[in-house]
Amino acid sequence: MADAYIIDACRTPRGIGKVGKGSLAEEHPQHLAATVLKAIAERNDLDTADVEDVIWSTSTQKGKQGGDMGRMAALDAGYDIRTSGTTLDRFCGGGITSVNFAAAQVMSGMEDLVVAGGTEMMSYTAQRGREEMQAGLGAAMMGSDNERLQKVHPQSHQGVCGDAIASMEGISREAVDALGLESQKRAARAIEEGRFDKSLIPVVDDEGKVLLDHEEFPRPQTTADGLAALEPSFAKIADVPLNEDGLTFRKLINQKYPDLQIEHVHHAGNSSGVVDGAAAVLLSSKDYADAHGLTPRARVVAMCNMGDDPTLMLNAPVPAAKKVLDRAGMTKDDIDLWEINEAFAVVSEKFQRDLDLDRDTVNVNGGAIALGHPIGATGSILIGTMIDELERQDKQFGLVTMCAAGGMAPAIILERV
Repeated sequence: MADAYIIDACRTPRGIGKVGKGSLAEEHPQHLAATVLKAIAERNDLDTADVEDVIWSTSTQKGKQGGDMGRMAALDAGYDIRTSGTTLDRFCGGGITSVNFAAAQVMSGMEDLVVAGGTEMMSYTAQRGREEMQAGLGAAMMGSDNERLQKVHPQSHQGVCGDAIASMEGISREAVDALGLESQKRAARAIEEGRFDKSLIPVVDDEGKVLLDHEEFPRPQTTADGLAALEPSFAKIADVPLNEDGLTFRKLINQKYPDLQIEHVHHAGNSSGVVDGAAAVLLSSKDYADAHGLTPRARVVAMCNMGDDPTLMLNAPVPAAKKVLDRAGMTKDDIDLWEINEAFAVVSEKFQRDLDLDRDTVNVNGGAIALGHPIGATGSILIGTMIDELERQDKQFGLVTMCAAGGMAPAIILERV
């Protein structure tokens, strides 16, 4: 099988995902996608007629985010009309999956040059999500046959799931707060040292005015005392009736785990931030790169997908990491750096505990708690961040994974070239 190489990766800054507060919140999602697609083409002097597909991730494919953003954003970015495009949804995991699908196309020999990535405007989708939640739809089950599926695989609110896992694992409020504080510290250091600068693309409007050229979400002023003073976010949500029968998010979990007493430990300071953003990753075959003077930055070593308990929802990253390591013929000791998305602090905390990892190798530049989590784009952002950091530290192998609604996790191992 042929190798798939990553030539380049870029992303927008992450803007606060609230209308009236975020610098990107008034933009159309397609504009963010077109911004990074245009940048990846210009940075690498691409003949876009050679780009055989744009594989894009967008989780909430409704309204402004509907209509195959991969194709429409490519046209918006000025790509040749022969460049096709498609859009996928693996909830939070889509940004890794888009890259994995692109890599698979190259590795199979079916395509030579592919752009992958993702976009999520949470300033837009958060309101839609609140409306659907109020209609009694579980967080991962919007649009599905909710009543039927909940009887077989009850699925709750992600935050309540995070609290449930922390309760089952004996992970304390102090532990998740400590992880949240460390995420802020590491992100602040990374920003101060310019570690993201290589990949960051300013977002401008149609008149060329800069809308955002820096990370908007981090809160470097965060303190341990400030985190300790925050009320848990999901205690009230857990007991809000979802239908006339009095079903709640807590009861959905207790359908499968009747003896579980959920202690609520997550809040805004140790959970991922609501932001807007987009990212693009350029992949190529070796033959195409050699013929067109492109210099690979990383090689895709192995990829996998993993499912786990949909009721707990967030526990698939550990088995995904083990599976992709096994597929690559590697052990955890072969991995120099790790990126595990901080959807909730317990996800990263459990991942590091279960795999017995050196914490200085995990999310070294902070994570979604400090920087935000634009659902469909985050995986592609993490892949770019990983490549930048492997280069900065002169390291060889990195593993990226993340939880996704429905109890899933994609994973990818990269080798710096």
